[in-house]
Amino acid sequence: MNFIKIVARMKPDKDIQVRKIRIGKMPVLILRLETAKEKMPALLWIHGGGYFTGMKEMVYLGRAADLVKKFGITVVSPGYRLAFQKPYPAALQDCYRTLLFMKKHAAALGIDENKIMVGGESAGGGLTAALCMLAHDRGTVKIAYQFPLYPMLSNLDTESSRDNHGRVWNTKRNHFGWLMYLRRHAKEKVSPYAAPIHRMDCSGLPPAYTFVGNGEPFYAETLEYVRKLREAGVEAEADVYPSDMHAFDMLDPDSEVSQQAIRAFEEKFREVCEGL
Repeated sequence: MNFIKIVARMKPDKDIQVRKIRIGKMPVLILRLETAKEKMPALLWIHGGGYFTGMKEMVYLGRAADLVKKFGITVVSPGYRLAFQKPYPAALQDCYRTLLFMKKHAAALGIDENKIMVGGESAGGGLTAALCMLAHDRGTVKIAYQFPLYPMLSNLDTESSRDNHGRVWNTKRNHFGWLMYLRRHAKEKVSPYAAPIHRMDCSGLPPAYTFVGNGEPFYAETLEYVRKLREAGVEAEADVYPSDMHAFDMLDPDSEVSQQAIRAFEEKFREVCEGL
């Protein structure tokens, strides 16, 4: 991986209009085409980083910015509080606050409040799942669809996160991330809002699409989440790719497997938008 190239890619595309706002004290990016139509679908995109690192500008690095250009949607990227600053539930509270803002100000943002989707990568995928649960349980926002990509869902070791030596993310880093996020509760069975894999009944949650590498730590929990959604009667799909590199589509986007994953993701996103 060339980290100089990765940092260079974390800049806005010249064709995308970027607004910088604050929701309370939290900085937020809003990505939109200048020619975007009104009442279009919107995507709340939550960056990854193991809950303790990362930044809202990673929205340019992953899948979300391309969706603005290709489908004309609005993407909102919150700079939620990291676990170094505040542990759980601060990040989830910030994402929930962003979701409520999107619904309340839908007309001003030019979006359809009934077509708000949520997605994110890694820890952002975990926050995606947790946010869908919270919004459903409180009955505040009916999220249209969720895209938790290779999500960080389980604070307890799984078959694939135990003794994992994959590239980018591994068992040691995973334990550290959960320790920062949950502190003294890191090795306990916690609320599903903290570690979504612990949700027993996934009835009523939004339909989902995800993808994951078969050698990375989050392989098992990703498929377990999809299984629980399906058992609850929720439409859910997961594509699996041969890779032990966490976030391979972001960090090595030109590889054959990344290109395959990106094409499949965008085709699914197109299908979802057309069905909303």
